[in-house]
Amino acid sequence: MRRLSLTLPAILLAAPAAAADLNVTVQIPQLNVAEYHRPYTAVWVEREDHSVAAQLAVWYAQKESKEGAGTKWLPELRQWWRRGGRDLQMPVDGVSGATRPAGDQKLSFHDGKAPLGPLAPGKYELVVEAAREVGGREVVRVPFTWPATAPQQLAAQGSSELGAVKVDLAP
Repeated sequence: MRRLSLTLPAILLAAPAAAADLNVTVQIPQLNVAEYHRPYTAVWVEREDHSVAAQLAVWYAQKESKEGAGTKWLPELRQWWRRGGRDLQMPVDGVSGATRPAGDQKLSFHDGKAPLGPLAPGKYELVVEAAREVGGREVVRVPFTWPATAPQQLAAQGSSELGAVKVDLAP
C-alpha cells in the first residue's frame, strides 16, 4: 500500500479559496412632496455585456390593491424589467420583498450562495433602479471587479429617487 504525503503548504494550496462578500447599502431619500409613495426598487448585478449575472433584490407593493398596486407596476422599473425582470415569476424567494422606507437599506451577499450565486472573475456593475408613483425614476451604477483581492469601498450618488449607493467588497 502506497502512502500519499502532502506538506502543509500543498494542503493549503489545494484548499478552496475563501468566498468573497458583497455588501450593499442603498439610501432611499425622504422627499418633501405632497404625495409620497415608497419607491419600487430593484438591485442586480450586470456583466460587461449588460446581461444579468444575479438578481439581488426587488422591493414592491406585494399586496394587490383596488388601485392596481403590486406586480402591475414592476415594468416601471424599466431597465430592470428589460434586463430580466419580465422573466421572473413574483414573488422570488430570497429576492423580492416589500417596499422599504426612507433611510439606509443594507443587503449582504456571499459568493456561491443565493441570490448572488457563484460569480465568475471579471468586471461587473451593481445596478440599482428606483421608480416612485407620482414621482420619478432613477438608475445608479457602481462598477466593480470580482473577486476583490483586498477590501474595497465603492460608491455612486443618486440625484432624486436614490441617495448614495455603497458597495463594500471583502475578499
